[in-house]
Amino acid sequence: MARDDIGTLSEKTEAWILPELNSIFDCDDRDDITVKAALYSLFAGGKRLRPMMMRLTSDMLGLPSSIDADVRYFAVTLEMLHTYSLIHDDLPALDNDELRRGKPTCHMEYGEGIAVLAGDLLLNKAMERLFCICEKEPGYIFASSAMAENAGVKGMLGGQSIDIASEDKEISLELLTMLQEKKTGAFIEAAVVTPYYISRKMTREESKSDKTASELRNLAAHIGLAFQIKDDILDVTSNSEILGKSTGKDARDSKATFVTLLGLEGAQKRLEDEILSIRRILAGFAGEGFDTSDYETLTDFLYNREK
Repeated sequence: MARDDIGTLSEKTEAWILPELNSIFDCDDRDDITVKAALYSLFAGGKRLRPMMMRLTSDMLGLPSSIDADVRYFAVTLEMLHTYSLIHDDLPALDNDELRRGKPTCHMEYGEGIAVLAGDLLLNKAMERLFCICEKEPGYIFASSAMAENAGVKGMLGGQSIDIASEDKEISLELLTMLQEKKTGAFIEAAVVTPYYISRKMTREESKSDKTASELRNLAAHIGLAFQIKDDILDVTSNSEILGKSTGKDARDSKATFVTLLGLEGAQKRLEDEILSIRRILAGFAGEGFDTSDYETLTDFLYNREK
């Protein structure tokens, strides 16, 4: 059977999460300017890769359809956290970007103050949602806690912190890798492992010794690095018309990247190594009888993407 291409997977994911996205804010709240700004960024487009990975894990492992609505709930919550991070990352005080997904960034459209509030709103609302679903199903406490942790100093926020502290400085490849494992990789880990966590109503201690959870985290780590390395490559080889965001900004901001530390050829080689690691892990899942075809499509996209 022919497998879906990345465009089809993206369209299916968008259709899958759309009802949940539309239900985030009550109708009475939608006239608020901060809500409008948050929704502007939340519906700005993109391939919805993190919700997509939630679906891919569920489909690959054959998780029961009875939890599909809850997987979707977590997928949208993660997309809210990701969007909050993009809104703040684009601000003049951080990356100072004017373009995101081919559209003006939130602060360019609504001003810096409202953009700060829009990011805060999405973060706060995401945490409200995690509390709400734990009230419904206490077995989801660890999955919710892990997602919140992925957004904090041990995850995305911690990566951002290292990133800012490292501007105009020479840093090691080891530190850069840790930075990106947090900044980019943490939300990808949440996307890849959360469906499995909730399917087992897993505790933190159980997650440490569970073989499948460990392999999913390993898969996420390599996906995260592959995605970031390709981003660094595209920042110097592509243009804003293709990418839908500014290019050359890493050099502008004197930021260390896999390209600046390894050179273009070295970064490409490291990307190939990460892709091979992803394929080895997927081969292990396939050997256990799981359908990895959609994850293979994602892997092809990570390697070949132009935007």
